[in-house]
Amino acid sequence: MWRNIASNGLSLLGLALFLITGLVLWGQSAYQRPGPLASPICYSLKPGSTLRRVADELAQQGAIDSAAVFRIGMSYGGKAQDLKAGHFLLPEGISMRDLGDEITHSGAPSCGSEIVYRLGIGKATAQLRSVTPETGKYEDRAEVELTKDAVWDDVFSNAYADGSTRHRVAFADGMTSWQMVQGLLQIPALAGDVAKIPAEGSLSPDSYEFTRGANRADVLARMQAAQDSTLMQAWEERAEGLPYASPAEALIMASIIEKETGVADERALVASVFINRLNRGMRLQTDPTVIYGITRGEGVLGRGLRRSELDRVTPYNTYQIDGLPPTPIANPGRASIRAALNPATSDYLFFVADGTGGHAFAKTLAEHNRNVAAWRKIEAQRAN
Repeated sequence: MWRNIASNGLSLLGLALFLITGLVLWGQSAYQRPGPLASPICYSLKPGSTLRRVADELAQQGAIDSAAVFRIGMSYGGKAQDLKAGHFLLPEGISMRDLGDEITHSGAPSCGSEIVYRLGIGKATAQLRSVTPETGKYEDRAEVELTKDAVWDDVFSNAYADGSTRHRVAFADGMTSWQMVQGLLQIPALAGDVAKIPAEGSLSPDSYEFTRGANRADVLARMQAAQDSTLMQAWEERAEGLPYASPAEALIMASIIEKETGVADERALVASVFINRLNRGMRLQTDPTVIYGITRGEGVLGRGLRRSELDRVTPYNTYQIDGLPPTPIANPGRASIRAALNPATSDYLFFVADGTGGHAFAKTLAEHNRNVAAWRKIEAQRAN
């Protein structure tokens, strides 16, 4: 009798083990095989969400076959506590395993919305962008001029109020420190006052992501650290024989290059002109430095220079002083810093606008005078 009971017990245990093994294998297969998602979606994982809540939401949105299998697979893989809040682009047919990897990695969110505050000289806008799941690319949704009394439509307002919307500020190259600070003060998603305008040239005109409510002083500190890093790296990789006594002087030159041309291919050539002039003991004779001496970087001059201003001796009037002005005249971008420290090799000593957005370069004063005459003719034609 006991022998029969033991035999039956072993049979039942074997059957149970067989069923459990089959269930585990089925669960593993279900966790790894392509999922039911028929088209891409943008899934929003809210801060503080539990694994159970996430699994239920994914099942309701048709991204997984089984909330229970997803929870077990995540727990078995040690990822149950690694959920990352944010927006995630889930492609068609994504497996539960790959989905788990997507919502637990520490990289930037792959979809959702962001507000980009674009700050330029004389213009500031706020642009709402969001990822279209079908293409996986950001597309513009709305844009407003950024002012203290900016009127945002409902779409913009809802995105702004959404705590998961990312925020980013992008600065144009060549802005002055005063202009950058004024732009930051217009961004409602930032907080805090700015006690002192940072030194001219010390801020890197780049793109910076921040969380809503971040302090303006913290953003400025990041900008200063980025500019220091860019300048030091470029200084270490500089060409030989440059007429700079320090990185600070190279930064001054970079700011002049930045204000003289917006054409990327010209920066190194413009740098060569100024370096050639310095090496020959010639004055730089560049209008942007004179303008900075008048405005001190606060606002835009908005008119041409007067003869009296060109004749007046000031620390920034490079028609009247030798060498470089005492400080940068703007915040140069990486390209202008690299150009200042790795200029082109040329014999050019002069340049003037050519009417196409670029410049005509010359080796002699006679050639330069012909280029100037051609430019004056273009100006006269445009005035008529």
